[in-house]
Amino acid sequence: MSSNKFSQIRRLLIIILVLNWGVALAKIVWGHLTQSASMFADGIHSLSDGTSNIIGLIGIGVAARPRDVGHPYGHRKYETLASMAIAVALFLVAFRLLGDSVHKLINQELINPQANLLSFIVMGVTLAVNIGVMRYERKRGKELNSDFLVADAMHTGSDILASVMVIVSLVSVKLGLPIIDVIAGMVISLLIGYVGVGILMDSSRVLTDYAVINSQEITEALCEMKEVIGCHRIRTRGRTDDVHVDLHITVDRNMSVGKAHDLSTAIEKRIREKFPGVTDVMVHIEPA
Repeated sequence: MSSNKFSQIRRLLIIILVLNWGVALAKIVWGHLTQSASMFADGIHSLSDGTSNIIGLIGIGVAARPRDVGHPYGHRKYETLASMAIAVALFLVAFRLLGDSVHKLINQELINPQANLLSFIVMGVTLAVNIGVMRYERKRGKELNSDFLVADAMHTGSDILASVMVIVSLVSVKLGLPIIDVIAGMVISLLIGYVGVGILMDSSRVLTDYAVINSQEITEALCEMKEVIGCHRIRTRGRTDDVHVDLHITVDRNMSVGKAHDLSTAIEKRIREKFPGVTDVMVHIEPA
């Protein structure tokens, strides 16, 4: 990923951070004033969106550093680590909100939410902002091959679902069923935890060197080259925008060292052309 792309991600995260904190402040303040457990919970969730943006800014800053002696493969996995930090933050928020909701459910005298026109306006405006942020962030995340932006968009997506639950709970309060507000808070907390699990699973695939490219696809691409007799022990790992490939090629045992070297260079070029995310190719030449 070029430094220009990292700069684009940073600028996008700063804008999203401001929007997320504005949304969070509106929900937390009005949720507290109206004693709405679901709105307050949704506000804390939005606040965690802003916290994840700060984590992302730090992670992207480190990931943008060039390769060095201590990191010969580069620093790009720090972006993946930042994505995992989002998951951890979501788990902490989910646990706290679930505990608060259970406490209110047990002590039902604490349940006294209010729902007025301004409550619906606050939720409607913040919901519209979240939808816009999620769609644009997911689009840019895919364009820039940024797993952090995609993970953060998933985070915002859970906030959208949570906001819908809040609106449902506000309607229930109007209908004289305030306990649904607390139940909605519990559902939101579980939803936050579920999103955290999804992000954690996606990030762990990168950090545990899960195969990124189907080895059969690489074999088919290389067997079209007439000098290649066979292809085996294909291994791939890394992020989708930073894939490392390691493979063994069998050739005519009478091939000269010079031609074998030229073939290795041609193989590397072909793999990079067929699979754009590949940044490093290690070719082992063996006699057939």
